[in-house]
Amino acid sequence: METIGKYRVVRELGKGATATVYLCDDPEAGRQVAVKVISFGQDSAAMSRRMRKLFQNEGMVSRRMNHPNIVQVYDAVVEDDYAYLAMEYIDGFSLEEHCRIDKLLPMHRVIGIIFKCCMALDSAYRQGIIHRDIKPANIMVAANDEPKIADFGLALNMNKDMDRDSTFIMGVGSPAYMSPEQIKGYPLNQKTDLYSLGVVMFQLLTGRLPFRAANQATLIYRIINTDAPAVTALNPNLPEGLNPIMRRALEKDLYSRYKNGAEFAKDLSSVRYQILEEDETAQDSRHFEMLRKLDFFTEFENIELWEVLRVSVWREIAPNVAIVRESERNKVFGIILSGSVEISIEGRALCRLGVSEPVGEVAFLHPASDQRSATAITLETTLFLEINAAALALSSEELLSRLRNALLARMIKRLREVNKIAAAQGQPAVEAGTGSVNTFSRSRPGGGLDLELAPM
Repeated sequence: METIGKYRVVRELGKGATATVYLCDDPEAGRQVAVKVISFGQDSAAMSRRMRKLFQNEGMVSRRMNHPNIVQVYDAVVEDDYAYLAMEYIDGFSLEEHCRIDKLLPMHRVIGIIFKCCMALDSAYRQGIIHRDIKPANIMVAANDEPKIADFGLALNMNKDMDRDSTFIMGVGSPAYMSPEQIKGYPLNQKTDLYSLGVVMFQLLTGRLPFRAANQATLIYRIINTDAPAVTALNPNLPEGLNPIMRRALEKDLYSRYKNGAEFAKDLSSVRYQILEEDETAQDSRHFEMLRKLDFFTEFENIELWEVLRVSVWREIAPNVAIVRESERNKVFGIILSGSVEISIEGRALCRLGVSEPVGEVAFLHPASDQRSATAITLETTLFLEINAAALALSSEELLSRLRNALLARMIKRLREVNKIAAAQGQPAVEAGTGSVNTFSRSRPGGGLDLELAPM
């Protein structure tokens, strides 16, 4: 297409299942605009009628919105075979780009973006509008982290008679981001958008959705019946103050959820001062590169390394400090990044571990017991990557499998070394095929080790 109405096409910006978006020049206003075009297909007249109604709704609703964090619509035209919407062009990115564990934004940026979205949704609701399809793909971010909420095609106009409003379509929205009441088909108010925004915030902070499932039926069951994990359980580097905010945003009980966007935003502003606004992206990159160079993580995929970063805490530990102690019960474990650690049992040194060696992995791997059988004490200032076992339990199956295999490989390597030491002090072996042994060695006082393998 060279032109769309009065707009001259520059290039295609993106294409979805029902619409294509083009960057265009607006000759009258002297500005660039984004033009969304929908073609009404001939295959399904009912679908075409539905798309036409949704499109008309988006044009009508969006032109009523006047907020710096809502995409502004300039023009809406409906023809027989197609329709188009001319709107503000956002030279930025979609939040969908930052939902992966290896692409997360620094948390102070996430909180700033969600804060502004809360105020935008609050403004929309004061005009009687509920978006109903808040998700990362529908939130663009312009310069200076200015979010722009887009795509009001599924919006519900609260000022209309609900019994006659043909734009009220049950089951609209994206299931993973839908509130329990939206899934159930109950009457909606502004709290459904705040719930969906809470899901977006959860994903931006942790790199995963609060509810996951292999199929849609199970997902819907979990959204309605189960509680989301704490964000600090998935990302231990987040401040504890975010947990009550997330719990309230994702409340299934409407009376306990935030009543409006301003209330949500107020709590976000109160916790924001706790967050150090440093360049976390640069720090994350440095940490990633450090892990990438360690022998322990050689077989890990990049995405798995980023996931390790999100479920771990970097600790600098002074000399002569116990990381784990015999008889304690916990599943703390991690990897030595620099420095060294001595492992001992009942006050007797067993071995020393250096860079890239795991510490405390036995209790983590044991299927039934978390009781410690050895003590690990730092010999010098040691940088220790402490992996949060609770957060790890909620991580991807790929990471869990990779980490368990890596830890088991290290344990087997150490066991082989112990076997060599034990063999060096043992009796001469039985010769194959003869059954004979060196009688002198067998009768030597103190020769060999009395070892017996006991069941776990």
